[in-house]
Amino acid sequence: MARKNSLGDLELLVLLALVRLGPKAYGVTIAHEIETKGKRSVAIASVYLVLERLADKGLVKSELGEATPERGGRAKRYFQITAQGLREVRATRAALIGMWQGVPQLEGGTV
Repeated sequence: MARKNSLGDLELLVLLALVRLGPKAYGVTIAHEIETKGKRSVAIASVYLVLERLADKGLVKSELGEATPERGGRAKRYFQITAQGLREVRATRAALIGMWQGVPQLEGGTV
C-alpha cells in the first residue's frame, strides 16, 4: 500500500538529526549534525526551510528558548521530532531496507 507522504532525503536527514540531538536541537546544531554524521554539506537556510515544511506536516514541533546576550537578546528556536515524525522515519527506514535487500550491486561489492 502506498504512503501518501514520503520523506525527501534532506527531510529524513533533518529528522534523524533531531532524534540524535534530543530536545535542545536548533538550526545550527542540526546542520552540524548532518554535516558531521551524514557527511553532507547543507546550508542553514535549507535546514530552516525543511523544518518549516516538517512542522506543517506535523512531524516536528518547536519552542522558543530564552533570549541570550550572545545572540543580541534573541532567543533560539528549539525543535523536536513528534510521534508522527518518528513513525515516518521508521516507515522510511523500512522502505529503504526493503529496496536495498537483494540488490547484489549494493551488497558490499564495489562498482
